[in-house]
Amino acid sequence: MPARPVVLVVAPGDENYRGYCLEQVADAYDVVLLTGTEPSWEKPHITDHAVVDLSDPAALLAGGRALAGRHDLAGVMTWDEWNVVPTARLARQFGLPTTAPEVMQGCRNKATARSLFARHGVPSAASVSVRTRQEAEAAAERIGYPVVLKPASHAGAIGVRRVDDRDQLTAAYRAAERTAGQGTESTSVLVEEFLDGPEISVECVTYRGITTVVAVNRKTLSPPPHFEQLAHSVDAADPLLETVAPAARAAINALGIIAGVSHIEMRLVEGRPRLIEVNARLAGDMIGHLVRLATGIGLPRAAADIACDRAPDLTPIRSSAAAIRLLYPDTSGTLTHLTYDGPCPTWLDRLQFQRRTGDQLLLPTDGGNLYTGRLGYLITTAATGKEARARAQQAARAVTAVLDRTPSTRSTAA
Repeated sequence: MPARPVVLVVAPGDENYRGYCLEQVADAYDVVLLTGTEPSWEKPHITDHAVVDLSDPAALLAGGRALAGRHDLAGVMTWDEWNVVPTARLARQFGLPTTAPEVMQGCRNKATARSLFARHGVPSAASVSVRTRQEAEAAAERIGYPVVLKPASHAGAIGVRRVDDRDQLTAAYRAAERTAGQGTESTSVLVEEFLDGPEISVECVTYRGITTVVAVNRKTLSPPPHFEQLAHSVDAADPLLETVAPAARAAINALGIIAGVSHIEMRLVEGRPRLIEVNARLAGDMIGHLVRLATGIGLPRAAADIACDRAPDLTPIRSSAAAIRLLYPDTSGTLTHLTYDGPCPTWLDRLQFQRRTGDQLLLPTDGGNLYTGRLGYLITTAATGKEARARAQQAARAVTAVLDRTPSTRSTAA
């Protein structure tokens, strides 16, 4: 049999949320890995690897060159938010297909993205970049409360808060500033117009400059002031797809993305899409898995195909729905007990706990984030998004978590 093409994957991530990505890519390609730690769960899916400090550009380049010296690479890819720019640089070094690193930097820097949206007439939010609390206060007064404060270069809604009045501004600015200081592409804070409406994401695939809108994901968020993502659902027949597709394509074109899978976040304000941000990589929180359950389209495989300059197959082979419920306790504390006491019907696609007894959990309300407070997740399938969400809620009621002797028998998703 002819040898399979070799693709270099940078930063495979956590098995709980990214294992399916590596599995799908390895089904069609020989995978070599550039990673920050010695592979463990990845081993069955890879043929070679190099361990480097992924935060060191020189080390990352050296590791990539070492793998390129041992293999005839057909493409380079990542689904890790913090490595989209270095991965694009690596692909360019090897003369392999990629969206330009400068474009990836624009996606990572939300201030740059807002400017490009405005220049190209993409409906977005008013946004001001600030460096001090005083500047933030002045910007909020100009924009009008409520506003959103966020780091210009980060992810996962970390450091993002809604501010309803002047009294809430100082604490929100400090949280955003603290997170912004860790940024690579920018260390500034943004003060933005609050877009009042349901939040969704649009999953897109761009090949040689042509974008296909594959799916719409409906989100459930935590109550203000935080924007923690608590649940997602994808319905192959979602009528929103036609409504939001033009705005998604316009955002991708404005940023200059010509290749890859994108996760585009927006809100529907009075029924019309307004852009929040464009993530130039596969969505997190198992959304790509939901897309495959609902449509049959494999986004990780599509991303690998594009990285190797192959046209991806985006033909839907099913029309159904899937939902994920992200599980959280009611309070922060030490986990003493975690069980699922319900049935396991065929529509319960998977239940994944990521915490063990003795782990410390810290919710955003107590200064934590989605990484420090989450217990795990469960995924359900159904004929419609509404039914998939209802099944996820039903299954979540059978999860029991006990922290500091305080029982919690539900996730906090609405």
